[in-house]
Parts: sequence; structure tokens; C-alpha cells
Amino acid sequence: MSATPRIHDMVPLREATKAWFKISLQTFGGPAGQIAVMQRSLVDEHRWIGERRFLHALSYCMLLPGPEAQQLAVYVGWLLNGARGGLIAGVLFVLPGAVALLALSAVYVTFGETTLISALFVGLAAAVLAIVAQAVIKVAKRALHHPALVAMAVAAFAALTIFGVPFPVVVAAAALTGWALGRARPGLMAAPARKIATDGTEPLISDDALHHAQPSWRRGTLVLGLGVLLWLAPVGVAFALTGSQSVYTQQGLFFSGSALVTFGGAYAVLAYVAQQAVTTYGWLAPGEMVRGLALAETTPGPLIMVVQFVAFLGAFRDPGSLDPWTAAILASLLATWVTFVPSFLFIFLGAPYVERLRGNRSLSAALTGITAAVVGVIANLGVYFAIHTLFAESSPIKWGPVSMEIPVLASLQPWALLLTIAAMVMIFKLRWSVLRTLGVCAAASLLLTLLP
Repeated sequence: MSATPRIHDMVPLREATKAWFKISLQTFGGPAGQIAVMQRSLVDEHRWIGERRFLHALSYCMLLPGPEAQQLAVYVGWLLNGARGGLIAGVLFVLPGAVALLALSAVYVTFGETTLISALFVGLAAAVLAIVAQAVIKVAKRALHHPALVAMAVAAFAALTIFGVPFPVVVAAAALTGWALGRARPGLMAAPARKIATDGTEPLISDDALHHAQPSWRRGTLVLGLGVLLWLAPVGVAFALTGSQSVYTQQGLFFSGSALVTFGGAYAVLAYVAQQAVTTYGWLAPGEMVRGLALAETTPGPLIMVVQFVAFLGAFRDPGSLDPWTAAILASLLATWVTFVPSFLFIFLGAPYVERLRGNRSLSAALTGITAAVVGVIANLGVYFAIHTLFAESSPIKWGPVSMEIPVLASLQPWALLLTIAAMVMIFKLRWSVLRTLGVCAAASLLLTLLP
């Protein structure tokens, strides 16, 4: 009887690097589009990995906090070429978007207060509302396959929107509820079976091939220690050089923490980031969070890259003893570092174990609960953006357990409403791409501004 085949550099690193570079330039449109690009390239075209293996890796990445598409790139890169392949795949996945958003953040700081730039962002923000609405529907169709899960989504939305429950508490409660329901009624939390397509060609990495890396306590301790050191070292340097109250230390600690609660992708955590960045720290104004997301939508890579925009603006406006431009660049690089380094750590630490895992019901049930709650979380984000895009003013309401923000109806902005309706038509009726919708809305807003 032949031994089970093992994976070890089955694809030349140079060839894999070229493929990852091409993928990195096509990763527009959020995690769904990014995963589709990887699937088309790695599964359908190159046939380096089978679809079942690809989805198995994706299921683990969805359990993790952080950008699941980037983590999936690290995972598959590790499968193909070990740690070197994972590092190359993960860095290339992030690099184009980081460079582009850094440049766009500088443009915004320089020209953001002009009439034309303000008009441009009105159009982009309107398009973002339609894009967030589309995200709610997409996730709901995939996640809410039972009335109990619909109830969890509604409860998450109410907890965030009406009662002001902190985002991490909502995520933890959803995971615990999902786990409990999975124990009580396993069939309820099981996702519907998906049909796996194949063209009959055997992939280079078959479903039963084993990776050469063997899980062990020694390896796990080494990876964990090195990963945590690399992750938090820049924050320690910022603390030592600038003190605990500097914008750099505060951003480093905040974005390190947010990296651990970004379940469900960028849309799910942005409401939490926006709330803290605007209300607690004052790094940017409410409407600017929408503008940052609009910029992130126009660049390749994970949407959570919007944290770079937040850090850039916060440090530029409170640079301490540094030049504002130097401060903004350093802060944006620090935010990017502490946001994405955990993704590499989670994969390198857990992937060897996951490779030998074939369906854990408790973990799957917890993930199902989180995914259901994410629908409500994204809907909450849509409400937040709608208030600050369609209305010029809003006011907080606090009454007993109720803590929410409502718009001042008299401050409705007609052009923003018109552009939002147009964006909804483009996304849902015409089925235009994200980039095309963003471009048309931005152009329309500019034209409306130039009209006499």
C-alpha cells in the first residue's frame, strides 16, 4: 500500500510568486471578490490545489479574526511553499493596497477641504451605502438558513444600534450562542451542503496529501513567541520613545486590539473602529470614516486597510514633536503592521493542526453563530454610514438602556439621497461592479457641483 503523499515545494517559489503578484493586482471588491480571484487562479487555472482543500482552508480562515481573504492567501502560500510561500503571498496581497491608500490619504489631507474633493466624496459615500447594503444581503443569504439564525442577526443589530453594546461583547455572545445551539441541536447549526465543482483534472495538491510541517508543542511555542514579539515590538518602541498618551502608542494598542475582534471581515468591525476612532479618540470626524471606506473600496486588498487612513489622519492632526507628514506615515505603517501581522501568526500557528482536522462540530457551530451576528453588525454599519452621509446633523439619544444616534430630519441632503438611490440601482438592478459604481457616482457628484 503506497504512503500518503506529502506536500513540499510542489510549485517552484518563483512561479508561485508571479501568480501571487498577479492576484494582488486584482483583489478589488471585498473578500468575496478576492476569494473568487484566488479560486479562479489557483484552483481553476493553475490546478495547484483542489476546491475541497481550498474550501477547507477557507473555513479555518473564517473562524479567525482578521481579513479572511488575506489569511487564505497566507494559508495557500504556506501549503505550496512553506513559511516563505506564506510570507510572500500575504505580503503581496496587502502591499498594492497599502501603497495606494497611503497615497490617497495624503491627497485627502492636502485637498480634502476643497469644494471639488468634498463633492467627490459625496458621490463615493453614496456608492458605499449601496455596497454595504449588498454586503448585508450576500452574507444573509449565505448565513441565515434557519429562523434561529435570523433572530441572532436581529438581536446583534438591536444590541449595537439601539442599546450601544460593545462590538466584542456581541461577537462573544454570538459565538457562545452558536456553540450552545450546536450542542443542543446539531442539525440547526449545520450549513447546507455545497456542491463542489470540478473539471476532472487532478489538482497538484490532492485532498488527501499531507503537508510536511508536523504540529508539535515545540514548534507552536516557537511560532507563538516569535509572532507575538514581532507583532508588538513596534508598539513597545512607540511607548518607549513617545509615552503612553501619544497618538502612536494609542493607535498601536487600539489597532492591535481591533485586529483580534475583526470577525466577519472589515464591514463587521468598522462600526466598532468608527465609534472608537471618532468618539473616544477624536482621530477623525464621523463623515470621514465613510470617506476612508470609499477610498479603501477603490484600492486592491483587504478593506480593513481603512485603518491606515484612520491612523494617517489621527497622527497628521496630532503629530506631537514630529513633522505632521512624518507622523502620519509612521502611524499608518504602524497601524498596518499591527493589523496584519496577527494574520500570519494565526496561520503559521494553526495551519498544521487544521490540515489534520476534518470538521469540528463545536468550532463550526461557533462560527455559524458569529456569521449570523455579522449580518446584524454590517446592517448596523450601514445605518451609521447612512446617518452621516444622507444627513448633515445627528443627535444622540440616551434613555435607560437605550443609547443610539438619530438623524436630524431637517438636515437631509437631497443630492446625497439622489446619488444613493442611483447607486442602489447600479448595484442591484444593473449589477454593475463596485469600481464602476464608485466611478460613476463620483463623476456624477462632480458634475452636479459644477452645474450653475
